[in-house]
Amino acid sequence: MANSHVNNTMKLKFNLLLAAATVILAFGCKTKSADSGLTLSPEAGTSYKTGDVVAVQAHFPADLKPDSVVYLLDSVRLGSKKDTSVFSLKTDSLAVGPRIITAKVYTGGKSQDASTNIALMPAKAPDEYTFKVEKVYPHDTSSFTEGLVFKDGVFYESAGGYLDPPQGSPKDQQSSLRKVDLATGKPLQKVMVSPKIFAEGIAIVGDKLLQLTYHEKIGLVYDKKTFKQLSTFPNNVGVEGWGMCFDGKKLYMDDSTNRIWFLDKDTYRQTGFIDVFDNKGAVNEINELEYIDGKIYANIWKTDTIIAIDPKTGTVLQRIDLGGLYPVTKRNEGADVMNGIAYDAATKRIFITGKKWDKLFQVSFVKK
Repeated sequence: MANSHVNNTMKLKFNLLLAAATVILAFGCKTKSADSGLTLSPEAGTSYKTGDVVAVQAHFPADLKPDSVVYLLDSVRLGSKKDTSVFSLKTDSLAVGPRIITAKVYTGGKSQDASTNIALMPAKAPDEYTFKVEKVYPHDTSSFTEGLVFKDGVFYESAGGYLDPPQGSPKDQQSSLRKVDLATGKPLQKVMVSPKIFAEGIAIVGDKLLQLTYHEKIGLVYDKKTFKQLSTFPNNVGVEGWGMCFDGKKLYMDDSTNRIWFLDKDTYRQTGFIDVFDNKGAVNEINELEYIDGKIYANIWKTDTIIAIDPKTGTVLQRIDLGGLYPVTKRNEGADVMNGIAYDAATKRIFITGKKWDKLFQVSFVKK
């Protein structure tokens, strides 16, 4: 993610906040069906912690005799009742974040709806970790690192920049895709991306390499061996294209917010999402991603923090403080923020670098 585009990003975030506020206002009280007296509890905006049981209850006039009351969570059916008795919603395996609950009351083949919303938060704070440096390698200072993957003994790296930027964006360097030698940090193979494209996160799926773009709303598909661009795909998911990773079954991408989108590994279409929360609230600006042993690890943009995320619920499980890894006062001239996580599954090695850093660190994470 480029530091030079803060203003645009903030505008987009403001628009997102306005959209979120609209949703909250729309569901900001017990929703009542027209002329029916139908309402639904709990009160909109009520907060719960993972593991709590939410008492969901439809309320309607005594003269209304429903055939059934069907309860839904974010449009997915939960179950039904025949009366106004409480429906118990268990939250221990639910994704965290804002959730919408709806009751559909059926009478004589017709239905009336009432909705409310809750905020589901993680029950505990993330475990706190620090790090241990195992080894230090050189890194190419010309690489404004946006994506980093280790595969078959080498790194694949996406370097961002605009050589021919859109109006209002600064001219920088041309984006590229690289295959990099671990020992020397030198590119073994390199292809330049269009001067009008700012390259972002990457992932490897079989013999293909996928590369996101920042504002261009497309993804690029390459042959992993030759770096020949095979195709592009539309990517209108989310606000922007930032980080990307692959768990062997599906792709994950983020977009500058606290949302991680799921993409089909073959069609690259959206199949779902999670919102990332710790016990204090939404964790925004998650950036470069890596999938390690069942968790998604993510850089937090402009910080020296990495978080480990449950890919099923969005809960932040671990927070790793890397503040002492490469202090700003000791970094090479021109170095930017930390960004770049790669994992060697064969040897269990974890690698960390940053934009235009001259060093790449092999680290292990240690619980405080």
